[in-house]
Amino acid sequence: MRVVFIHGPAASGKHTIGTLVAQALGIPLFHNHLAVDAALALFEFGSAGFRAMRAAIWSVAFEQAAASGRSFVFTFHPEASVDPALIDALIAAVRERGGEVVFVELLCSPAAVLQRLGQPSRHRFGKLTDPVLYRSIEDSGGFVFPPLPAPALRVDTETLTPEQSAAAIVAALRQR
Repeated sequence: MRVVFIHGPAASGKHTIGTLVAQALGIPLFHNHLAVDAALALFEFGSAGFRAMRAAIWSVAFEQAAASGRSFVFTFHPEASVDPALIDALIAAVRERGGEVVFVELLCSPAAVLQRLGQPSRHRFGKLTDPVLYRSIEDSGGFVFPPLPAPALRVDTETLTPEQSAAAIVAALRQR
């Protein structure tokens, strides 16, 4: 059982690349907005209820997938409303059942992030699309997060297309 844990800043291509990786590997994509959107249906982003509900969804997903030996791709945007201990718990849930979590970091410059925020595909998931709001969140420390475990691969999504990025990830996974 393997979790391909794709992380990076907003608009770095996590969903697009994650979808392509999942398709190539024949496993599901558990996009972080599945939990975010469910929690937003009841609570304001970042509130205690929102954080608890999102954490519960992620925890159950990781635990149940690991218990059933179900590999998947997970996308994650490191940001301050996530308790760093939750990431450790997600990793532990997989490893305790003999699975592995493979971290893949997507790299994207701040200028490219700001340019990509307005892409129509971002509206489909209710993602952050306003550059002014993005800068405000960034300036207030909203994207501060401790370093994640060392990635097996770093992919620069400014120099590679989503298809090339996904191909690089799949090739690296198949060599493990």
